[in-house]
Amino acid sequence: MSIQQTDVLYTAVATAENGRGGRVATDDGRLDVVVNPPKEMGGSGAGTNPEQLFAAGYSACFQGALGVVARQENADVSGSTVTAKVGIGKNEDGFGIIVEISATIPNVDPAAARGLLEKAHEVCPYSKATRGNITVTLV
Repeated sequence: MSIQQTDVLYTAVATAENGRGGRVATDDGRLDVVVNPPKEMGGSGAGTNPEQLFAAGYSACFQGALGVVARQENADVSGSTVTAKVGIGKNEDGFGIIVEISATIPNVDPAAARGLLEKAHEVCPYSKATRGNITVTLV
């Protein structure tokens, strides 16, 4: 379900210059990075790339959702990590992305950890935004 502008609690603002071969910075100056295509896509690999930035944001958001679900389930997710792998490749429209999410949850048995991952995937805003648009696999 979408939110309305009146429901917004925070808005991040970032501006890119020269696309994949330039720079991206936030309006508050906290993030200011050189972006460049990875070597695998013909770039120099200097700096970061949009897929890395998306993976960073998605993994952080998903970790937050995991914490919300864990509190509801009284599960101990302390010491856990979430990894997002974002792949980019050619498709019928040009390029598309695919995501793989994995987590290490040391204080929870594997079956319960899988359940927490699935529930986090239902509430994570990034997961909601991508649902039905790209393939996201939980591993």
